[in-house]
Amino acid sequence: MREAKSPLSLVLVLLAAACADPGGIATTAHAVDPATLETAKTLAAAPVAALEPAWWKRYGDPQLDALVDEAIAGNPSIGVVRARVEQAQAATASARLALTPSTTASIDSTRERLSEHGLVPPPFGGMWIWQNQAMVDLRYAFDLWGKNRKAYEAAVGELHAAQMDAQAARLLLETSVARAYIQLQAAFDQRDVAQATVEQRERILELTRQRFDAGLDSRVALYQAEGAVPSARDQVVAAEQAIALARHQLAALVGRGPDRALAIPRPMLAPIDVALPSRLPADLVGRRPDVAAQRLRIEAAASRIHSAKAAFYPDVDLTAFAGLQALDFERFLRPGSLTVGVGPAVRLPFFERGSLRAGLEARSADWDLAVAQYNQAIVDAVREVVDQYVTLRTLDARKIQVAQALRAAQLAQDVSIERYRAGLGNYLEVLAAEQQVLAQRALEAELRARRLDADVALIRALGGGYDGAAPAHASR
Repeated sequence: MREAKSPLSLVLVLLAAACADPGGIATTAHAVDPATLETAKTLAAAPVAALEPAWWKRYGDPQLDALVDEAIAGNPSIGVVRARVEQAQAATASARLALTPSTTASIDSTRERLSEHGLVPPPFGGMWIWQNQAMVDLRYAFDLWGKNRKAYEAAVGELHAAQMDAQAARLLLETSVARAYIQLQAAFDQRDVAQATVEQRERILELTRQRFDAGLDSRVALYQAEGAVPSARDQVVAAEQAIALARHQLAALVGRGPDRALAIPRPMLAPIDVALPSRLPADLVGRRPDVAAQRLRIEAAASRIHSAKAAFYPDVDLTAFAGLQALDFERFLRPGSLTVGVGPAVRLPFFERGSLRAGLEARSADWDLAVAQYNQAIVDAVREVVDQYVTLRTLDARKIQVAQALRAAQLAQDVSIERYRAGLGNYLEVLAAEQQVLAQRALEAELRARRLDADVALIRALGGGYDGAAPAHASR
């Protein structure tokens, strides 16, 4: 019995001795636990909400809906990420082949002259013959240490990460279209303010002319009133330029030329509050596609480390072949032309120690890099959400103050115009009051646009829209 065990023991000892040593190589990074990123105090007033995939529909503008759909269908960036997903799919399919037997088939027919001084002596040496062969080869790698399995799992992880990248690119495109659309509406709002200012200044100019003709105002006041009108018209021209540029940006985002911009009328967006999830960091890990992609890359890197370690151990393959061989066509298909072979192949990695250790060190560094990128992604994601939430609350508070200031400025302007019409005031009082109204109206339009833009920025920071839990403010 002892003698029977000796050959097997010897084989095991030889295989163990042929293994390369992976010792001393380890990863050093540690992934951030989302639970440690506390947000409860900062977001104490944030309501709980439900998932809303088509978040842009909350603004109630069919034109925005159509532009988002057009961008998804026509923007070149979507084609780029789709191609990357297809590359990852091909890599996954290739890695999966290593888990199954590989089979090849070949047919050769060669006309050759046998050497007179070769292995075949005369009279056959020196003759022209046909060398015919039809062969089927089978190879199967016994994945004893999980090298191929882990390589396949890593490829699957990279595929899922590429799919998450595609979702992130789509979300970025959706929010970019929405934000450009908001800028277009803001430009129209600023044009309204500028046009109202032109009309107001033209009325004051007419009043100043009447007062000048009646001897109640000086020529200086008339010149001031005349100069104020072109200045206001210049603001209209500037707003028209902003409208054109915003339209061009939208045309580019949907993958079209500038002429497409001419068919985009004025937006009609309805503002709405954005609610937040109940457990922010944990939800971001699962919902933000860029964070999810980084998490998947950590898992793929871990699988590649396992595969690299498994390469330190011997590989055992089984090879087999079967086919027909003959020196002519007459006997090629006869039973005697059959050839068959089978046998194992063992690869001993002892002499590859240096390259294997270098490969394992590279895979370990990849894991550390993936963990660092994930940590940065989750920290940035939480910061972006909190920043936008604070911005929204600040804009809501500023909106109330600006509305009060605008009402006061309008009252002051009305009084100054009445005093000027009655001869109790001068043009400078009217101009100063008008400037206050103009500034407050422009600021009101700007805050309205910034509020909508912050809505969209928060939606992107959350990885998609949240709906319904928070009612819209009455002031809106």
